[in-house]
Amino acid sequence: MSNTMRLLRVVNPFFKKNKDYGTAWRVMRTISVVDQIYIKAQRIRTIQDKKQQRVDDDISGEFRGIINYAIIGLIQLEMPESASWDIPAEEVAGLYSKHVHTAKSLMQDKNHDYGEAWRCMSQESFVDLILVKLQRIRQILSNEGKTIISEGIDANYNDIINYAVFALILMSETETVK
Repeated sequence: MSNTMRLLRVVNPFFKKNKDYGTAWRVMRTISVVDQIYIKAQRIRTIQDKKQQRVDDDISGEFRGIINYAIIGLIQLEMPESASWDIPAEEVAGLYSKHVHTAKSLMQDKNHDYGEAWRCMSQESFVDLILVKLQRIRQILSNEGKTIISEGIDANYNDIINYAVFALILMSETETVK
């Protein structure tokens, strides 16, 4: 197992929840995964707009949840409908790692081409862009998964992951400066 995966297992609640609940998330259809991400993004947006929150769960945890649900969505997309709902923990870790690597590689490629423009963006913009990507996925689903010119559901999930990662990086840098 790579050092990155070891670190992810320690700091990421996904693996702890997988140990507690197994792969119960396998029963979720794409629209349900989209709705889970929407709930988290909408909560962040509401807190941003109201400038207060009543539940202690912090915004960074919501961004991590968005990342994890987007990875769940990617895993679900590649699993055949006939696949078992119960996936061994090591296989889940491998699938998770694969999608983290793909999203990270995409982020690095785009970061190269866009020159770290994301560093000048607001947390509000990242949330809005995540919500846009969710609307796009909903539209693709209403088109029976077909697109004419646009990227598919997987590309939107990868963008969602990257927007959430950018938000977390900026949040951590802001906390470090304080």
